[in-house]
Amino acid sequence: MDSSNGHKPAPAHRLLTGRREPLDRICNIVRNRTSQAVFVMAGPGIGKSSLTEAIAERLAGDMHILQIHASSALTAVPFGVLTPYTADLTAEESVSPVAVLRSMWTYFEKLKTGAGSQVLLVVDDAHHLDDASAGVVADLISAGWATVVAAARPRPGLPQPLDQLWYDGLAERVDLRPLNREQIEEVLAHVLDGTVPAATVDSLWSASGGNPRILDALLHDAAEAGILSKRNGIWILLGSLPADGARLTAVVAKDHLRRRPEEQEALKLIALAGPVGRKVIEDICGAPVVRSLLDQQMVVETSGVPAELSMWNALFANAIRNTISVSRSLQLQERTRAHQDGIVLRGEGRLRSVEWALECGLRVPDADLLEAACEALARFRNDSAASIAARVQDPAMAPMARAVHARALYNNGAYADAAALLDGCWLQLADDPQGPAVLLLRVSAHQAAGHQLAAVAEDVREHTGRSADGPRTWQEEILHLLQSGAEVDYRALAAEVETIRNRSSPEADVEPIGAVGEALLAHALTAAGRPAEGLDAALLAASELPPLEDSLFFFPEFVLGRLVISYLAMGEWESAERELDSYAAGHATGAATFDGSLQVLRGYSLLKQGRMERAYQLLLPAVEALRLNDPLQLFRFGSSLGFYVAARLGDSAQARRLEQDYKDAVAGGPAHDLLAGAYAAAAAEYLSRDGKGIASLHTMMTAAEASGRAGHLLELLAVCWDLGDPSVIPMVQDAARDVQGRWAAAMLTLATSWEAADGDALMETAASLEASGFVNLAREAYARASSVLEHAGERRRSRQAVAQRERCDHELGERFREGRFIAAAPAVHLTRREQDIVELAVQGLTDREIAQKLMVSVRTVEGHLYRTYVKLGVRSRDELESALPK
Repeated sequence: MDSSNGHKPAPAHRLLTGRREPLDRICNIVRNRTSQAVFVMAGPGIGKSSLTEAIAERLAGDMHILQIHASSALTAVPFGVLTPYTADLTAEESVSPVAVLRSMWTYFEKLKTGAGSQVLLVVDDAHHLDDASAGVVADLISAGWATVVAAARPRPGLPQPLDQLWYDGLAERVDLRPLNREQIEEVLAHVLDGTVPAATVDSLWSASGGNPRILDALLHDAAEAGILSKRNGIWILLGSLPADGARLTAVVAKDHLRRRPEEQEALKLIALAGPVGRKVIEDICGAPVVRSLLDQQMVVETSGVPAELSMWNALFANAIRNTISVSRSLQLQERTRAHQDGIVLRGEGRLRSVEWALECGLRVPDADLLEAACEALARFRNDSAASIAARVQDPAMAPMARAVHARALYNNGAYADAAALLDGCWLQLADDPQGPAVLLLRVSAHQAAGHQLAAVAEDVREHTGRSADGPRTWQEEILHLLQSGAEVDYRALAAEVETIRNRSSPEADVEPIGAVGEALLAHALTAAGRPAEGLDAALLAASELPPLEDSLFFFPEFVLGRLVISYLAMGEWESAERELDSYAAGHATGAATFDGSLQVLRGYSLLKQGRMERAYQLLLPAVEALRLNDPLQLFRFGSSLGFYVAARLGDSAQARRLEQDYKDAVAGGPAHDLLAGAYAAAAAEYLSRDGKGIASLHTMMTAAEASGRAGHLLELLAVCWDLGDPSVIPMVQDAARDVQGRWAAAMLTLATSWEAADGDALMETAASLEASGFVNLAREAYARASSVLEHAGERRRSRQAVAQRERCDHELGERFREGRFIAAAPAVHLTRREQDIVELAVQGLTDREIAQKLMVSVRTVEGHLYRTYVKLGVRSRDELESALPK
């Protein structure tokens, strides 16, 4: 495994990577002289200085570049920034606009005499220009003596003489906005050598607010602290982004130094107290200061009564707080509190109030601590929730505080510590409305820590025993549901769920127990080949979620996984994706905890659709994320899927690593899972091609475990068939008839047409499958049709089938698939990946350079080149170009 050492962000012109469009636009304006001036407007840190430097660098070969750096120190000095061009003037002339303008014209003419090129005057921080200098620059533009690119902040904006040129249509204006997510992704791809998963992109985008300067600081600080780490070629975040790093601290200090004292004071108060009432800050610092900070977009105002102010960026606020001493913070708190009398703080404002008091060393009542800890937990501010909850001492509140602390630890992947805390409080919360959630969390924590469900269940029974003739306790109901779910016993689950639903007088704890039961039943029904019924159960469980959103157990995610699996078993790819997107949009704060699990589900969906390369791009980062934090216990399943796609795509190095991950998870993770074992066996067969993987799959098919799981059995058969084992086709037909859903029907159609070996029927089947969204199955039908038609002597129609199959390959994004039918196709064909590699090889790139460019292993490049040599009948690179198809 890679460590973070030696894997730091590469120094580069990183801030310009996401600014190519404005850079190209401005350079084209200047070159073509469509305008005599371009004004670049952007807030601090958005990248205007870097952009002007890049403009000067790009145009240096075409024009004479003169640069002016305005500063606040020279704002009061007339013509101060123009001194380099007025050195020959007398003292009297140096304050004359006409003399200064004449001197600059003379300077420009001398430059042009040498090479005849035009002059480009680049002015940075133009908002600091004194009015006299701004007037001269405006005259230069109007007279056409020079082209000007001036960069300035929207507040206070350009001096009036330059601003007027834009109003008069004599200058172009380009407004730089914060980088959007796609631009952040582009920057990271340029700066970081390796794969940057979506979760890392999202975290850096959210934390930086799209501000290039803050992004640059975060990248350096996170890499220096080892938080941004490269693991197995994947850049992942090992914790929260640092707010106390040297680079970010320097950015904050520089921003503070350029502000007026009253603005500095207001920013400190808002950073410490925010969200804080606008009137409170106005009473302390004055309404003009607040308006100025709002104009500069340093603070944002939330609607509501009363209106509240917050810093524009949470990490920036944290960095400001880190610069304030405890004694100064205490002074500011007392000052703020004097203006908050009668104001009831709620939500994040209440949480921040408690955090601030603790930072100042003040005592906070236990009730307020517990409330704040729950608020922090709801916002997935896990470190804060754990720290606050640990301070609760009241015996009556301590059990709930420990449960909150445990959930915060669970969110951070500290499962053993969470289990230990829950062991000491779950029984005391038996009568609390959160009791079922706490018990479920305890069971999950123990399982995630590698403990068996049976051992946890036995401990629970010992402490919640009932009399021989007494009714079952709710704890026993939960354990019975979990055990039946682990056994994938849908009949036992259905009976239990029916009992829960039919209670005449439901207790307060019935809703969470019912939701868990329905979700487990959905999974069991899906495994049994009844995904339509499973989907109904999962949707019923989802309908119970709204009152459970803030529970100590992760009910939404628990249900989501079962719902998505049911949709995938049905072949409803778009519905599954919609559910995942809907969850992600509404639960962004929990991304650090659950994103790895979601990406496994997305990767599984793509795998089932036959989109192997896209699945691979998701599954590798997902496995790395789950290595750190696996709340839904999907590491074993995810590593088996990653192992499968890596082996299938020919990346044997990654496949071997993921195989070891899978084996390690078997030894210390959750109980054996049939599908994980099947994909691992298939992956091993792709690697070795020794028949052992197929034999393992056949053993699984005949095992008792598969006999009651028609849905899982059909998936096993599909995997085995995909390996090139036609003996399973009759079994596919038998199994598919007993499984609900579009996917099973599509498999039955393909298997039936395959056996019939009728070229016309196969072409019709392929077209029907393609129209229904089963493009991977359509591809196989076209491949089979091409072979059948070729043997029948219908070569023209066989070539049509090959073309249709290749279109399916393109639709699926396949580049170097070595499927079971490709070799049987009558046409010699280079895959897209082979074409990419050969093109780069012909250009003279080495195997390692090609691997780096295409983000694959060197062995993958070598393997594809070798197969290309065989296809084209050549022996070396030197013969490639002449042998390529024209």
